[in-house]
Amino acid sequence: MYILWIANKTYSSWSLRPWILLKALDIPFNEQLSYFEDGKNSHEKFKTFSPTGLVPCLIDGDITVWDSLAIVEYIAEDYAQAWPSDKTARAWARSAAAEMHSGFATLRNICTMNCLIRTELNEVALELQSDIDRIDALWSEGLTKFGGEWLAGDQFTAVDAFYAPVVFRAQTYGLKFSPVSQRWIDRMLKLPAMVEWMEAGAQEPKITH
Repeated sequence: MYILWIANKTYSSWSLRPWILLKALDIPFNEQLSYFEDGKNSHEKFKTFSPTGLVPCLIDGDITVWDSLAIVEYIAEDYAQAWPSDKTARAWARSAAAEMHSGFATLRNICTMNCLIRTELNEVALELQSDIDRIDALWSEGLTKFGGEWLAGDQFTAVDAFYAPVVFRAQTYGLKFSPVSQRWIDRMLKLPAMVEWMEAGAQEPKITH
């Protein structure tokens, strides 16, 4: 059985991606949670299970996979449903997930993930609005092109998982999206795995600085 190392559910957007994919697809795994240290770098502690000292990290027997996108691709080798079955949808989903994996730095920096707070931004900088607009366009494209309830069709796949942290950010900061994207956000927030993640986060110790 897979072992997935993650950090605090309240804050760790990278941990959320493979976790929610496994949960939503009902793929068995053993969760191992290691909390961030209060006001300290957790790198050395995380290096006891992750070669980079970062989370998430997946362990499968003697195989260790230490990057969220690599973890999803590894899972897909055993569970093809991690990606859409249609070739066109699969290519789009992989491209959109990779764009999330490597991009949207302004959104990450200004709207850090915190599932439990609700706040309004005093202003939305042009760079942040650019990230929001691009994400909105991606979501709208997938939902329209593939005609399903999820970003790449009728089934929840890895591309939905990769944008799950943006869903929490949208809720936390009141980010505005088009109606078609907002319907997907609302659907994601009702997903049992998303609800479970947020409820577990509420029980965690909070980080102080």
